[in-house]
Amino acid sequence: MFLGRVVGTVWATKKDEKLEGLKIQIVKRVDDELNLKRDFAIAVDSVGAGAGELVLCASGSSARMTRITHDKPVDTVIMAIVDEVDFFQS
Repeated sequence: MFLGRVVGTVWATKKDEKLEGLKIQIVKRVDDELNLKRDFAIAVDSVGAGAGELVLCASGSSARMTRITHDKPVDTVIMAIVDEVDFFQS
């Protein structure tokens, strides 16, 4: 799992039929200070996240375990919109 910020949307009129009706977002990973990193993921949105929102993503086989991504060709899913993050100092 990783934290990221929604920075864009992917539009594809021709795609695998199992992806029909799914919203596909561009998510940039964030560091421990919630600053954007360079790397990003293309993720199916299962929770209705919007531009700029901080989200929790799962990737790999875990991405296909949500109700809307089950048995679909998905490698990354947005599975939560994050309200707050607390880091504890060691």
